[in-house]
Amino acid sequence: MIHTHGYAAQSATSALAPFTFERREPGPRDVRIEILYCGICHSDLHQARNDWGNSLYPMVPGHEIVGRVTAVGAEVSAVAVGDHAGVGCMVDSCRRCAACEDGLEQYCEKGATWTYNAKERVGGGLAFGGYSERIVVDEQFVVRIPDGLDLKGVAPLFCAGITTYSPLRHWGVGPGQKVGVIGLGGLGHMGVKFAKAFGAEVTMITTSPDKAADALRLGADEVLLSTDRAAMAKRAGRFHFLLDTVPNGHDLNPYMGLLKRDGTLVLVGVLTALEPALRGISLIGGRRRVAGSAIGGMAETREMIDFCAAHGIVSDIELVPMQAVNQAYERMLKGDVKYRFVIDMASLKRPA
Repeated sequence: MIHTHGYAAQSATSALAPFTFERREPGPRDVRIEILYCGICHSDLHQARNDWGNSLYPMVPGHEIVGRVTAVGAEVSAVAVGDHAGVGCMVDSCRRCAACEDGLEQYCEKGATWTYNAKERVGGGLAFGGYSERIVVDEQFVVRIPDGLDLKGVAPLFCAGITTYSPLRHWGVGPGQKVGVIGLGGLGHMGVKFAKAFGAEVTMITTSPDKAADALRLGADEVLLSTDRAAMAKRAGRFHFLLDTVPNGHDLNPYMGLLKRDGTLVLVGVLTALEPALRGISLIGGRRRVAGSAIGGMAETREMIDFCAAHGIVSDIELVPMQAVNQAYERMLKGDVKYRFVIDMASLKRPA
C-alpha cells in the first residue's frame, strides 16, 4: 500500500483538514499519478456538506485531476512514465453493459464508480479523490494530456469541460446555428468557449449585467439579460440550442420561448427540483425539447482533450493552495471566482 496525504471532510459539518490514507499499489493495468493540480468543482462542496444526502465519510473530494505518471503496470499501453495525464469523474464501471460497450461509461447500468464518494468495485473500500498527493487508476480511466496545454487550466476540463463539450457534440452544434449558454460560471464559461470553437453564433444569457464584458472576452457574440423582458421577447424563436449551466433550481419557462421550432434546451448544472413547473404549451407549441446530459464517456473525454490541444482551449482559473480550500468553498458559494478554483498540490508539503 502507498501512504498518501490529502485533505478530507470527516462529516457534513466539519471543515476539510489534513488526512492520511492508503492507496493501492499499481496492478497490471493501473497507472500511478503524482497529482500536480486538482480543480474544485461545485459538486465537491455539495458532496462534502452532504447537500444531496448520499455522502460517505471520510471524504477526499476532487475529480478534476492532472498530474505526472510515475508508475505503470505491465499491461499498460495508453500512457508511459513521465507523461502528463488526467483523471475525471470516474475511475471504473462494469465494462459489460450496453452503455459501457457503447463507450458511455458515465451511464453504466450497474453504476459508474465515481472518483470519490463511492465504494471501489474491488474490495469495497472508499474511493478517495484528487485533493491528495497521488492516485492509482485503471488505464481505461486515465487520459494522456498532449504537450502545449497549461496544466493548471486543463484540470477543470475533466469535469466542467467534458460536461459542456458532450451535449454540444451530441446535439450537433456547429456552423450556422445560434446557441445560447445560460449562466456564466465554471460550466458556462466553458460552454461559451466550446460552442464558439464549434462554429456556432453564441449568446451568453445571464441575470448579471456586470458579466457582459467578460462573456464577450470569452468569445460570446452577444449578451442577453434574462431579466430584460423586452430583450427576451425580441429574441423569441431565435435559438437552435440552449445549454443551461445554472447549478440551482430555477424557472425554465422564460427560456423556452427563445427556442426555434424543434429546438432543445439541455440541463447540465442542476440536479434538484425545477420550480415552478414547466408549462406544457412551451414544449407542445414548438415541438421543443428539454433534455439533460452528464459528463462524457472516456473516448469522448480523450476527444475533448485533443480538441482543446488543437484549439488552445483551457479553463480560466484561480490557483489556490490546499490550505485555502475551505475559504475557496465559501467564495464559491458567493460566486466569487473566475471561473474555477484549482488547487496547487505542491502546497500539500507546506504546514496546514
